[in-house]
Amino acid sequence: MYVMGFVLFLLIGALAGWLAGNFMKGGGFGLVGNIVVGILGAIFGGFIFNILGLTAGGLVGSLVTATVGAVLLLYIVGLVKKA
Repeated sequence: MYVMGFVLFLLIGALAGWLAGNFMKGGGFGLVGNIVVGILGAIFGGFIFNILGLTAGGLVGSLVTATVGAVLLLYIVGLVKKA
């Protein structure tokens, strides 16, 4: 059961990374980089949503949380990259 959850987490993160790369035109890192950013963004988004007291229920909520986290992460990395 835990393996299925982990695989689903990776798939959601990968999809979120791809979506974030499309939202942040010019802010992406290619397919593999965006997948990694999406997975890290899923963790980051979950942390941010938890601090704000928001919950992401279900598959769509998890995808939204991961995508928001990935977009924020790409934005932060873009700022650091420019500096």
